[in-house]
Amino acid sequence: MAHTTSNPKIHEGRNLKRFREMLAIKQDHLAFELGEDWNQQKISLLEQKEKIDSDILEQVAAILKIPAEAIRNFDEHQAMNIISNTFNTHDQSSGMNVYPTIYNNPVEEIRKLHVEKMELYERMLKEKDEMMGRLERLVVGR
Repeated sequence: MAHTTSNPKIHEGRNLKRFREMLAIKQDHLAFELGEDWNQQKISLLEQKEKIDSDILEQVAAILKIPAEAIRNFDEHQAMNIISNTFNTHDQSSGMNVYPTIYNNPVEEIRKLHVEKMELYERMLKEKDEMMGRLERLVVGR
C-alpha cells in the first residue's frame, strides 16, 4: 500500500482541484496526461478524496508542474492567516513600515501561461486532425 499523508485538516483532493483550476487545466486534460486508465470522472472522484495515494499525487503534481508538497500541505485557513499577517505587519524597530511588494497577481500570470500552453496544444491537435484528413483523402483517392 502506498504512503498517504497525515494532516487531518488538509483535504488533498480539494487542494488538487484548487491548483488545477488556478492553472486553467481541465479534468479531461489531466486524465489524458495520466494515461489511458484515466478519464474525467476518475479525476472528479480523485478530487473528492481527502487523502490521495502518494504515487498518484506525485504524477499529478508533475503534470501540473508544481511540487507535490504544495498539494499535500496547502491549508487554506493557514494561508489566509499568513496573508493577513503579512499585510498587517508594521515593523517599528527600524522606524519604517514593512509592506510586501505586490506583483500583478502572480496566480493570474501562471494561469495565463497555462492557458497559452493549452491553446498551443489545441492548435497542434487541430493541425494533426487536418493532416490525418488530408492523408485519408490521399489514400481514398487512389
